[in-house]
Amino acid sequence: MAQQERQVIHLQRGDEHYYFGSVAAIYDHFTKEQLGISYGSLRNYGLSPDKPYRNEKTGSIIRVGVLIAKEGNRGRKTYTELLEVENRASAKPTQEG
Repeated sequence: MAQQERQVIHLQRGDEHYYFGSVAAIYDHFTKEQLGISYGSLRNYGLSPDKPYRNEKTGSIIRVGVLIAKEGNRGRKTYTELLEVENRASAKPTQEG
């Protein structure tokens, strides 16, 4: 089974840790004053796993990482199930008025 990789933004403020799916999502919960950097500046900063943003004044550290998840099968049909659905659809009699 293949693995899915998703970007995750990790914000550390003192002893508290928060995880976000995007840089923009951070600003739904924190202000630029709380973080010590505006959204546009953080985007231009070039966050990477090797280059976290640190602000000693606010005690914020913003890191980017990868969330590795197992790929699930929930909601997916097997090839055999798809064929069965197709066969049932073609076997239905048409109604003509």
